[in-house]
Amino acid sequence: MFQLAHLSDPHLGPLPKPKTLELASKRFFGYVNWQRNRIKALAGPILADLIEDMRGQAPDHVAVTGDLVNIALPQEIAAAALWLEALGPPHHVSVVPGNHDAYVPGALKAACRAWRPYLLGDEGALHERVTFPFVRRRGPVGLVCLSTAQASAPLMATGTVPPTELDLAGEALARLRAEGLFRVVLIHHPPFKDATAWHKRLIGSGRVRAMLRQHGAELVLHGHTHLDTFVRIDGPDGPIPVVGVPSASNAPGGEKPAARYNLFRIEGEPGAWRCLQVERGYGDEGAAIGTVRERRVA
Repeated sequence: MFQLAHLSDPHLGPLPKPKTLELASKRFFGYVNWQRNRIKALAGPILADLIEDMRGQAPDHVAVTGDLVNIALPQEIAAAALWLEALGPPHHVSVVPGNHDAYVPGALKAACRAWRPYLLGDEGALHERVTFPFVRRRGPVGLVCLSTAQASAPLMATGTVPPTELDLAGEALARLRAEGLFRVVLIHHPPFKDATAWHKRLIGSGRVRAMLRQHGAELVLHGHTHLDTFVRIDGPDGPIPVVGVPSASNAPGGEKPAARYNLFRIEGEPGAWRCLQVERGYGDEGAAIGTVRERRVA
């Protein structure tokens, strides 16, 4: 059995005090939002305890689907690199960026440089820079890692997948299928219809669904919404499960579900895969970390 852990949207804090010039951009709105709302909802000890529980489950690999930072200050990006090192070695942890990691122009490039070992495929050492999608093979699992991250206008949190990246993702899924692997797509923005408000949507989500409808996948994991969601979208051999997870830092008692992570227990073989989702974390009443639900997804 192979265990794949999935967490997302840690929005690592505390938020460093930005320089005045750094706030002369979209960062101003994000800083105000942090001071008014996120500082209350996102709690560092919550994340630390969740990670400790996850380590106790001894996953074979960890997937992080973006929004490591808040307004992509250089100090935040550097701190997130240290957090990733503490989370695990690059071979053990795969990361895709989110919209907050690309909060302003240039931020995504800085994040990719700082987090590079965690955003490289199996032949990553041959590449000087991070490119998407990247592909990782871990045991019976093949990971296709997409980026929807882009700098967007103030008060917007949209994402997109460039057409060339989608084409390469389709080719990767076809190769992994031929290799007999359980294919998992990592993406920050959810690709299903009506997943978010208009200003937070995945632009061109229909193109992503069309690619998956053609090439298939056994599982799609996303973040962005801070919700525990489960939907199915069309695939060539039947419905594809698409699973979202709450923020890994969200304190109990807020508007969104408390911090959780998912553990996927994968076993079987091509044509007869079995996958059990175990959702672990805090109950909304603030109880100790435990299993929230179990669900057979394949």
